[in-house]
Amino acid sequence: MSDIKKLLGKKIKQFRKLKNLTQEELAEKINIEVPSLSNIETGKFAPSFETLQKLSTILETNIWEFYYFNPISKEKMVEVINYKIKNNEELIKIVYYFLKSIE
Repeated sequence: MSDIKKLLGKKIKQFRKLKNLTQEELAEKINIEVPSLSNIETGKFAPSFETLQKLSTILETNIWEFYYFNPISKEKMVEVINYKIKNNEELIKIVYYFLKSIE
């Protein structure tokens, strides 16, 4: 069994639980059988792209978030952001206007 399938299944299960959905409820919403969802969550099978799209819609997340396996510390994020924008005037403007838009 592939590690990435296990990690993907674990993330899907985490998002399902955050939405307080049972396997039965989620399977019905995305139009697959419960055993199929169980196999996805345990990493026995990888979901199709179509199923991933349905999951992301129902679980109100982005597809890439299912593959976000290694959380980064706040300090590391700040370090990377500072490095990337240090000498990039265009990126500084983008970040500035983004931050102003969410105030």
